[in-house]
Amino acid sequence: MVSPRSSVPPDLAPLFPLIARLRAGVVIAAFLAVTLAGMPWQALLLRVAPAAARRFPNRYHRLVARLFGLKLTVIGAPVTGEGVLLLANHTSWMDIVLFSAVTPLSFVAKAEIARWPLFGTLARLQRTVFVARERRAQTGAVAEEIGARLASGDCLLLFPEGTSYDGNSVLPFKSALLGAAEATRADGRHVTVQPVSAAYTGCQGMPMGREMRPFFAWYGDMEMVPHLWEALKAGPLDVTVEFHPPATLDMMSRKELALRARAQIQAGLSRALAGRT
Repeated sequence: MVSPRSSVPPDLAPLFPLIARLRAGVVIAAFLAVTLAGMPWQALLLRVAPAAARRFPNRYHRLVARLFGLKLTVIGAPVTGEGVLLLANHTSWMDIVLFSAVTPLSFVAKAEIARWPLFGTLARLQRTVFVARERRAQTGAVAEEIGARLASGDCLLLFPEGTSYDGNSVLPFKSALLGAAEATRADGRHVTVQPVSAAYTGCQGMPMGREMRPFFAWYGDMEMVPHLWEALKAGPLDVTVEFHPPATLDMMSRKELALRARAQIQAGLSRALAGRT
C-alpha cells in the first residue's frame, strides 16, 4: 500500500510523521471542543424549536468538514421543500460528515450505533432512525416510521448497501427498507426518492489511486478510532458528491427503483474516480 506521505518532498519527509500527528491531534481536539459545545444546544433545540433542530446539524457538520479538511465538490442539487428519501453509497464514517454538511438531513442507521460512546449520542441528537437488522419482524415497523417522517417533510438518508465498502464500487442494494418510499404525500403521490453518490477522489490535492483509498474507506473489520486517527494524519481530502435525478414508486416497482438508483450511483462514482465530472 502506498502511503500519502510519498507525495511529500524528500527534504520534508523526515518531518512528515511529526507534522501529521500534530495536525491529527489538533483536529481531534477542535472536533471535541466544537462537539461538546454543540450537543447541549441541539438538545435544547429539539425541545423548543424542532425546525431549527433540523438545520443545526447541517451547520455543525459543515464546520466539522472544514476541520477534517474535506474539500467538497457538489454536482446537482438535493430535492428540497418536501420529504425525500436519499439513497447513497457508503464508504466511510466520514460519509456522515460530508452528506450532512451538504444538506440538512437525518440518517437511517443500524441499531448498534445508538450504543456507541459519543457517536451514538450524536446520532440520536440528529434524529436518526435506528434499525435492528437482525430482527426482521421489525422491518415493517421501521419502514412505517421512516414513511411517517418522510410524509411530514423530513429528509432521510439511507445506505441501501447495508454496510460500508471500499470506495471503488457499489454493492447490490437491499430493497427491504425501500418500502418506506411507499409513503404518500398530502396529494396522494408517493414520496420522492433521490440517489446521491460520494467519491473520495484526492488527498493533499493529489489524485487518489485505488491503493490509497483504504486510508479513508472504512469497511470490513477495521476499528473506527485507529482508522479515524490514520485518516486525519494522512491529510485533507477531496470528495465529489453528486445528486442524481429523483424518482418515485409512482413510476416503477420497488425492485426497479433499487436497480435504477444503484446504477445512477455507480455511474456517478465511476465518473468522479475517473475525473470525468
